[in-house]
Amino acid sequence: MIAIVEVGSKQYQVTAWEIIDVDHQDVEIGETIPLTVLLTASEDGTTVNVGTPTVTGVVIEGKVIEHYDADKITVFKMKSKKRYSRTKGFRASRTRLEIGKIA
Repeated sequence: MIAIVEVGSKQYQVTAWEIIDVDHQDVEIGETIPLTVLLTASEDGTTVNVGTPTVTGVVIEGKVIEHYDADKITVFKMKSKKRYSRTKGFRASRTRLEIGKIA
């Protein structure tokens, strides 16, 4: 079973027992969070349920495995012949979820 779920403001295609990385969720490690289901489909694509805007009767929960920081992104700006340069770094906080059974 395949499903499209929404976590935060982003959508992810998931299957049962898959591990996904999403933006930081303010939930303790080991707890589960309900996920908004937008679409479900069978593996071969014969059965498809499209929500308007969500699918009713389908429950998917994500179990929080860990919180971590993603790789650092370095941003460098420079203007030639003006002696101007700036370097900044950014490191996003992420959450790793394990998708439960799609029912």
